[in-house]
Amino acid sequence: MVRLSRTSVARILLLAGRLSLAAIFLVSAYAKLRPVASMPWAVSSVKVSLSLFALQVDAYQLLAPSAVRAVAYSLPFLELLLGLWLLSGISLRLSSAIAALCLVVFLAAMLRAYVLHLGVDCGCFGSGEQIGPRTLIRDSRYLVLALVVMIGAYLLNRKSRTSYP
Repeated sequence: MVRLSRTSVARILLLAGRLSLAAIFLVSAYAKLRPVASMPWAVSSVKVSLSLFALQVDAYQLLAPSAVRAVAYSLPFLELLLGLWLLSGISLRLSSAIAALCLVVFLAAMLRAYVLHLGVDCGCFGSGEQIGPRTLIRDSRYLVLALVVMIGAYLLNRKSRTSYP
């Protein structure tokens, strides 16, 4: 039977957490970019999807109308890049910190909308999911995962630097 060291187990758990976090951002980006109903993948169908996402962003009543379009058209691509970055494992401390920061912002916006009884769709994974206790708990778990990955990346990096003189 193979015995794994604590560091090996920590690295395996960090890998699993990193891949899970990457999947969350990739699936979220895909859900916002995918064509609606029977439309094929094309630039025009992605524009339609982004326009629909802009309606969800606007429903949060956080941004000026001029900023809604910019956020709605850039956020899915930023999520896609962040998901790929997390998947790569390059600069994991930084990518996981950015993921945690994004999730804090998303969760704060959702919590505000819930407290104000705005009755908006979350927009996290496409449309049709109204903000409620279930979505808040789910996204809180994602934030905890991002924080665990970030802390784990910092601790493993610190440990590996102190291991070698």
